[in-house]
Amino acid sequence: MSKKAAPRRLAETEASAHARALKVSARKLNLVAQTIRGKDASSALNELTFSPRRIARDVKKVLQAAIANAENNHQLDVDKLSYTDAPVGRAFARRRYHARGRGRAAGVDKYFSHLTVIVREREEQREEEKA
Repeated sequence: MSKKAAPRRLAETEASAHARALKVSARKLNLVAQTIRGKDASSALNELTFSPRRIARDVKKVLQAAIANAENNHQLDVDKLSYTDAPVGRAFARRRYHARGRGRAAGVDKYFSHLTVIVREREEQREEEKA
């Protein structure tokens, strides 16, 4: 008497991984995500490895998790994976204050964000295998 399983939101050739509440603003995270959108998974990993931005390490971990999900859960070929999409969203903002002169305070917002990485198996190589 349980609920029916929800249909899969992704296609059969796609896999995803999520990171919630990353300590970076969505604007900065999107800069890193844009540099690797549309690239092969291996070249995206290389670019993230040598990126000078701090958040690139976390994006790389999520990309590796998406590749592992594709290989283990969906039996996709790792060599044919490409990094297709990475929606970045705002999570929440912690409100802090910064002490100022004359006993006053100024508000400071510490932003967090969410990241979803979607990898897809390339289609053109699948068609060549069928022929």
